[in-house]
Amino acid sequence: MRGSRFTDEQIIRVLKEADAGAATAELCRRHGISPATFYNWKARFGGMGVNEARRLRQLEAENGKLKQLLAESTLDNHVLRELLRKNG
Repeated sequence: MRGSRFTDEQIIRVLKEADAGAATAELCRRHGISPATFYNWKARFGGMGVNEARRLRQLEAENGKLKQLLAESTLDNHVLRELLRKNG
C-alpha cells in the first residue's frame, strides 16, 4: 500500500482547522486533497491527538506483521499435514 504524502501531524492540523470553522471546500483546495480524503481522515483521525495517531499507526503496523506471521504459520501447518497424509 502506498504511504500518505501527509504526516499524522499534518492531517491532524488540517482537521483542527476544520473544527475551528474553516470551510471544507476551501481546506481541501488549499491543502491539495479531495473532499473524500478529508472525510476519510476525519473518520479515522477525528478527535485524536498527535500521540494517539502515532500510536494508532504503530499498532496497525504491528497488527500487519502479526497477520503475516499467522498466515505463514498456517501455511507451514497445512504443508506439514499434507506431507503426513501422503507418508501415512
